[in-house]
Amino acid sequence: MITMSIDAMKKQLKSRLKPSRYQHSLGVMDTAVFLAGRFGVDEEKARVAGLLHDCARQYPNEAMRGEADRRGLVYGAIESAMPLLLHAYIGASLVREDYGVEDEEIARAIYRHTVGGAGMSKLDKIIWYADMIEPSRSYPQVEALRKLARTAELDEMLLEGFSQSIAFVTEKGHMIHPDTVLARNEILLRRMARD
Repeated sequence: MITMSIDAMKKQLKSRLKPSRYQHSLGVMDTAVFLAGRFGVDEEKARVAGLLHDCARQYPNEAMRGEADRRGLVYGAIESAMPLLLHAYIGASLVREDYGVEDEEIARAIYRHTVGGAGMSKLDKIIWYADMIEPSRSYPQVEALRKLARTAELDEMLLEGFSQSIAFVTEKGHMIHPDTVLARNEILLRRMARD
């Protein structure tokens, strides 16, 4: 159930995020709606999840662990070392607390939008990928990923997206979240079972 209108959500979100983060959220929303239409997913859920995926970015990075702890969220050493990752988990709670969203699919897509995970739903995948390719994103491989969004099957898109993400994180010398590896491997296992 969603009790707040999309316009009210936008107004509240705009008041809480930096302008560039708000514009990013609008871009993810529009991209998610496009992908939902392409892949037969509820467009209203994609709209809300896309808009609110970064709602917890209202908190500074140094406050993320405290916000997660206050909500009783469970997280591991990687999130503790890289607290920005916690915005996805906090956001899944915040949509209930502040935006009138009592929908488990939307909350789960927000929860999973940074690192993915095993058993991702189509909505989870759409929000993860929309976050990667929305119009304000600018990095060398983004146009190729945008092309896949128009031409490829969902798992093919995700496989390339996860591969690019892992390569980028590795190049930066950062930790790779095991959920990202699980999500990528799950797609590869399905592909192997078909072949």
